[in-house]
Amino acid sequence: MIKESSNNWKTFETKTTSLSIKDEEILEKKPSGKSSNKLWRGLVKVSDKLDSFGVESTGINRIAPYERGTYARQFLHVAGLWLSASGSLSSMSSFFLGPLVFELTFKQSLVSGIISMFIGCLIAAYCSIMGPQSGCRQMVTARFLFGWWFVKFVALASIIGVMGWSVVNCVVGGEMLSSISDEKIPLWVGIIIVTVFSFLVATFGIKQVLKVESYISVPVLTCFTLLYISSSDKFSLVNNIDNSSVEPSTIKGNWMSFFSLCYSITSTWGSIAADYYILFPEDAPKYQVFMLTFFGTFIPTLYVGVLGLLLAAIAVTYEPWTEQYNSYGMGGLLHAGFERWNGFGKFCVVVLILSLISNNIINTYSAAFSIQLSSVFASHVPRWFWSIACTVVYLVCALVGRNHFSTILGNFLPMIGYWLSIYFVLLLEENVILRRYFLHLYILEFPPDCREDSEDSEHESIKVGTSEQIKKKTVNMHEIKRKHLSAKHRYNWDMWNNYSVLTHGYAATFAFLCGVAGVVVGMAQVYWVGPVAAHFGELGGDLGMWLSMAFSGLVYPFCRYMELRKFGR
Repeated sequence: MIKESSNNWKTFETKTTSLSIKDEEILEKKPSGKSSNKLWRGLVKVSDKLDSFGVESTGINRIAPYERGTYARQFLHVAGLWLSASGSLSSMSSFFLGPLVFELTFKQSLVSGIISMFIGCLIAAYCSIMGPQSGCRQMVTARFLFGWWFVKFVALASIIGVMGWSVVNCVVGGEMLSSISDEKIPLWVGIIIVTVFSFLVATFGIKQVLKVESYISVPVLTCFTLLYISSSDKFSLVNNIDNSSVEPSTIKGNWMSFFSLCYSITSTWGSIAADYYILFPEDAPKYQVFMLTFFGTFIPTLYVGVLGLLLAAIAVTYEPWTEQYNSYGMGGLLHAGFERWNGFGKFCVVVLILSLISNNIINTYSAAFSIQLSSVFASHVPRWFWSIACTVVYLVCALVGRNHFSTILGNFLPMIGYWLSIYFVLLLEENVILRRYFLHLYILEFPPDCREDSEDSEHESIKVGTSEQIKKKTVNMHEIKRKHLSAKHRYNWDMWNNYSVLTHGYAATFAFLCGVAGVVVGMAQVYWVGPVAAHFGELGGDLGMWLSMAFSGLVYPFCRYMELRKFGR
């Protein structure tokens, strides 16, 4: 299990002693001055108090293999996590836009949404395998790609992504409460209620998060099943959409844009998936972790996604539901689906709000770790403090943008898919090409003295008999064992926080910028339609994800090889 330090500030000096000389040069100093010291002591007391309640205080530090739990128990907890997080209103919300915004029929939306969501699940599943072997958060493992400095920009993109989801969740929750109360609960009050409950759980550690997510999944999925039943009397209307008057090229472009949108629903998990596997044993089979993440995200998302498409397709042609959507957005449409059950239907809507809270818990929990990557000083500020900061930010954004839900969702979600697609292809090539065939070039990560033959070390111990030489022999044997384990994973995870060993990140950053160029020419958004995307209909067809993967994927292997040849890391 996770060992919790008394607080991160008190162990600042001892933790940094293992860093390189370069690390020590770049460490920010503690606050100085009377007011700063008083603030510092106050925060230390608060941290001590929260730690006494079991708040996780390990931050972005690697979880050593001996500190983790058993495989079976962690498997069940993470399975419950995915059921709750993926089978939520957050996943459903994007599927509403197919018929309601992109003017697609139910069948067109279904084909586009399922295929793209399937691909996104594959990407999230691949990213998740980094968790058990490393014991590090997803963005911490990205240091081995982007280096100490450039990973901060990737972490920033991750923060924006999960915070954007939190804004969407708060707005939807507010709409639902406003709808079932006939506006007795204003939208802004509903947003605050969802935010407060999300924060209370996210403040505590991963153990509490996993437990709560598992418990929430049961009533939420039950209510989604009841929504299928309650709204089934209107399912005969789903095929009444007629978009024959729309230009075929525009329909094609809209289909492609909706494809990218639904791809982003599940691929987004790739930025934080490893965070929830750090308690798995180090030798957990990769294929089992992959399959758990894939099916854990695909099946629940499919279940709620199809339901969202059914409700949205009905709302396009059925006027009472159209009015509910125009008045209360997605919340009104959910209420309409339960409307014939009167009071019990309203109760089910309230239960479904738990799915938004569960999603926000995950977002707030993981965003705090990305902030800790911004600097060494930030990494030693406890996670609970950054959880508060994240909560304040997305609460303000939700209150400001509460009347522009569809715009927020349609604009920010593809942006997550863009950067994550680039990150995925770089990670894939690093694992499959560079660290499989060119591991000998990682000289600093795997220094030659760690590759000594055990027989040579034993022969040396016979020649010399002083205590210092015997100690040296013991260290060498330990490093040989560690090297064997690292070679199995092709990463020396002990170096996750060593500036002098981590890559500079030049190759990954250059490849990332090339991917951004692919996004610019292929994206189709309200604020920009790229020259390639403009060829598909009046509004364009979004190809940003796929062009970004192609551009970055082509240049990264060669650039990374040259970087390794020159720097050895």
